[in-house]
Amino acid sequence: MKKTILILIILLSFNTCAELQNVVNQLPQGNTGISQLDIGNGLREALDLGIDKQVSKLTSQDGFYKNQLVKILLPQELRKVDKALRDIGLSSLADSGLKALNRAAEDAVKEATPIFVNAVKGITFNDAKNILLGNDNAATQYLTGKTQTALYSKFNPVIKNSFGKVGADRIWANLINKYNAIPLTQNVNPDLTDYVTKEALKGVYKMIAVEEKEIRNKVSSRTSTLLQKVFALQD
Repeated sequence: MKKTILILIILLSFNTCAELQNVVNQLPQGNTGISQLDIGNGLREALDLGIDKQVSKLTSQDGFYKNQLVKILLPQELRKVDKALRDIGLSSLADSGLKALNRAAEDAVKEATPIFVNAVKGITFNDAKNILLGNDNAATQYLTGKTQTALYSKFNPVIKNSFGKVGADRIWANLINKYNAIPLTQNVNPDLTDYVTKEALKGVYKMIAVEEKEIRNKVSSRTSTLLQKVFALQD
């Protein structure tokens, strides 16, 4: 493993494909064929796989709601609302409110793929080098840094509209009104659009990280020759 890492460091110290190929030609036979292009394309393929395999799951019905890794729970200030409603026999209403939040997130994530695709296309060799030598979620962290602002701007209005489409605004208005009418409770009026937007983003990045970790740690998850060749360098 130390020898592999040393070889990789030597490879990554060259800035042009010509310089890199000269070194590659002098390596043992088992290490030939690794180029800047291979490394960059390997990382792009890994991220594309995570987006296609994991993020797409979130867009289906119950993609958030029945996935315990990313299910959106109530914000802290609404947990007392949930408990109070259940205590007075309105559990089904409380359940519908929670489901509506997750439905809005599932709807919004459909807008994510084009933004992710553009970010993946923009990976440079230097980015790829840092990702490959990074920790188990280095690629996900890169993608987060490149897409978080754009995704928030995209998700927020979609979630706001989704609240209307899936009935979340009506359900939560009813929930909050009923809670606020309970004697001796303090009124609440949280910004659910902002909260669900942020939770949806967390869920998206978490699922990409799941796939990245699989590819890094399980050879069987490297489903192409390129992935096998590139990620073998970090084994």
